[in-house]
Amino acid sequence: MIALTGHLGAGKTTLLNHVLRAPHARIGVVINDFGEINVDAGLISGQIDEPASIAGGCICCLPDDGQLDAALARLADPRLRLDAIIVEASGLADPAALARIIGFSEIGGVRDGGVVDVIDAVQHFDTVDSGGAAPARYGAATLVVVNKLDQIRDADRDTTLRRVEARVRERNSRAHVIGATNGQIDPALLYDVAAATDETGQLSFREALFSEPDEHAHVHAESVTVTADGAADPERLIELLEDPPAGVYRMKGRVAVRHRAGIRGYVVNVVGPAVHIARGGAAPGSESHLVAIGTHFDTGAARTRMADALRPADGPPSATAQRRWQRYLTRA
Repeated sequence: MIALTGHLGAGKTTLLNHVLRAPHARIGVVINDFGEINVDAGLISGQIDEPASIAGGCICCLPDDGQLDAALARLADPRLRLDAIIVEASGLADPAALARIIGFSEIGGVRDGGVVDVIDAVQHFDTVDSGGAAPARYGAATLVVVNKLDQIRDADRDTTLRRVEARVRERNSRAHVIGATNGQIDPALLYDVAAATDETGQLSFREALFSEPDEHAHVHAESVTVTADGAADPERLIELLEDPPAGVYRMKGRVAVRHRAGIRGYVVNVVGPAVHIARGGAAPGSESHLVAIGTHFDTGAARTRMADALRPADGPPSATAQRRWQRYLTRA
């Protein structure tokens, strides 16, 4: 589940429409509009498989009547076979409050996919961040999209990106900051697209997502896939998952891990600082694999770290390593 936030007019719905156009993606959307009529719902491009709207106010201020949980439960139905659920919040919503609401949701089968905060490159420093302490919203974001870069001078674009990133870093050392025009980001940063997988298992981006001759409109995701035989050491693997290579936003994989009681298979997912581990995945003795997805990262260095994390364990793990692993294990 991905939370999509941003100040009024930053371009949330434009970004949502863009990522919904990914071929063959099945996306559920929860739309929250401030007011009695769900205006934003009418702006969506029609690519939604199962829309669920919430009216009557900012999503972080909804009465405790189960509206959000009801919408999520509807979309989490396995029969829908959705690739992702996106919650588009009102422009008045507080990203930190929304992240807490989603984090405390007890809907089965729903995993935290991060908070995407859209920023208006033109107006941001006159409205949302006008000086003083860095806004608390920076602390909740996993991905910050500096949108509308095409509306400022070419010479100012890099400076604007660096200024935003510096402010974000005052609150958040892990958020991924990228630039965009017209909300055009690579959907692979948010969710897996079945049609974008080629025969080698690497993510393929055959279609150009942007038409403008602008370097910020061509920020495509990069990916690295590493496979290994044997059971990995949980401590080495957790160290990688907790601290991915610089520039990596998402990691996923199926891994075989050695424990004191034997070898077990798991599915692992990382989005920003959120680590999720579930039982299943690689069968004991089978091949493990990890995929790292991000932008502008050193793929060679990432591959080296991933291969080291997956190399076979030398022996049974320590009790500390097992406790660290168990801390992230989904109770389901």
